[in-house]
Amino acid sequence: MPVVLPTDALVWFLVIAVAAFAWASSRRPHLAAPWARVFRSRIAVASAAVLACYVLVGLLDSLHYRPALPARDAGAPLVYSVEVRSALDALLTPLRTRLEKTYSAPLATRLYQKETIERADGSTVRDFPRLAHGGAHLKEEAHWGRDVALRILAGLAGAVALWSLAVLAGRRTLARRWPQVPWGAAAGALGGLLLLAGPVAMLATGYHVLGTNQVGSDVLYQALKSIRTSLVIGTLTTLVLLPLGVGAGIAAGYFRGWVDDVIQYVYTTLNSIPGVLLIAAAVLMIQVFLDQHAEWFSTAAQRADMRLLALCAILGLTSWTGLARLLRGEALKLSELEYVQAAHAFGVSHSRILSRHLLPNVAHIVIISLVLDFSGLVLAEAVLSYVGVGVDPSTISFGTMINAARMEMAREPMVWWSLAAAFVFMFALVLAANLFADAVRDGFDPRVRV
Repeated sequence: MPVVLPTDALVWFLVIAVAAFAWASSRRPHLAAPWARVFRSRIAVASAAVLACYVLVGLLDSLHYRPALPARDAGAPLVYSVEVRSALDALLTPLRTRLEKTYSAPLATRLYQKETIERADGSTVRDFPRLAHGGAHLKEEAHWGRDVALRILAGLAGAVALWSLAVLAGRRTLARRWPQVPWGAAAGALGGLLLLAGPVAMLATGYHVLGTNQVGSDVLYQALKSIRTSLVIGTLTTLVLLPLGVGAGIAAGYFRGWVDDVIQYVYTTLNSIPGVLLIAAAVLMIQVFLDQHAEWFSTAAQRADMRLLALCAILGLTSWTGLARLLRGEALKLSELEYVQAAHAFGVSHSRILSRHLLPNVAHIVIISLVLDFSGLVLAEAVLSYVGVGVDPSTISFGTMINAARMEMAREPMVWWSLAAAFVFMFALVLAANLFADAVRDGFDPRVRV
C-alpha cells in the first residue's frame, strides 16, 4: 500500500519546481546565460554528478509503502504491516535484513568481541564467534582473502563496463546537444563513483562492507538511509527560509521607515538569541506536543516524519535573518537607481516595482545564498542530532550515527567504523555542495565575473 509522508510530498514538489525552473530558464536568455557559465566549469560538472547520485538515493528513499502481510486463508482480505518501507529499503533488502548479534569490523567474518562458545564435546572456550551472515558462504576462513579479491575484481569489471556504456550513450546524446559542457569531467566523476560502488556492491552480497553497529545492523545501510534525512533538511528548510528572507529583506530596503525598523528589530532580536538554544527549545516543545497527540499517527514512521518536518520549519524560522540582511542592503541600493525612480514618477505601483524591478535583480543573491546555506544546514542536522535535539531517534541520520558511535570511541578495542562512515558520506556531500556553490557564485555574481 503506497504511503505518502509529508516530507515525501514536499520533496517531489521541489523536484517538479526545479524541473519547471530549469525549463523556464532554458527559454529565457538572461536566465540561461548564468547557468551556462556555471556548467562550463569542470568542478561544477563533476560536483553536480556527485550530487546527482546523492539525490537519486534520496528520491528512492522518498517512495514509501506498507508491505502486505502474508494471508492465512485464501479468501482473507489483505492486511498491511505497520512498518513503512521505501523503494531503497526494497533495493537494499539483503543489507537491511542481515542482522548480527553486535559489532563486527568491516569485511570481518567474526564478531568484534569474545564470547563464551560451547564446543561439541561440552567444553567452553573464549573466542570470537563466527558471524551469522558476514562471510557465512566461506567453507574455510582461509579463503577469505581470495574471495574478497575476486569480488573486488568482479566489481571493477562491472563498473568499467557500465561506465563505458554510459560514456558511449552520453556522447551520442548529451555531448551533441550541449557541446559547451565539459562532459569529460562528468565522465571522470561518474567513473570514480562506479569504481568505488562496483566493488562495494559485490562485497556487500557476502560481507558487511562497513561493519555492523551495536545492535548488529549494517553500517553501509545506515549511511545510505541517512542521505535522505540530510537532503530533506537541506532542501525543505528553504521552503520556510526563502519567503521570509526574500520578503522581509526587500520590504525593509524598499519601504524603509518604520517597516525597516520593525524588520531590523525582529531579525536583530532573533540573532541575539543563541541559535542552538532557540532550536532546542522549539524542538522539545514540538516533541511534547507530538507525545500528547500520538493518536494522530497510525505508524511510527509518520510520527518521526512529522518531527523531521517540524525540525525543517524550525531551522527555516531561525535561519532567514542572514538572507534578509543581504537583500535589505541590495534593495537599499537598487531603490535609488534611475529606472526605479522613473517607475515612481510614472505612478507604477509598489507591488509591480518589487516584482519587476527589484526581485529579478536580487535573484543571483538568493540563489547563491541558498546553495551556500545547504551545506550549513546538513552540518546543523548532524550537530543537533548529536546533542539530542535533532531528528527522532528512530530516524536514521548522520547525526544519530555519530551520537551512537561517540561512546564507543573510548572503548578498547575502538569501534571506529560507524563514525568514519558517517564522516566520509557527509564529507563527500558537503564538499560537492560547496564546490557547486562556488561555481554558482562565479556564474551569477556579476562582480566576480568582472
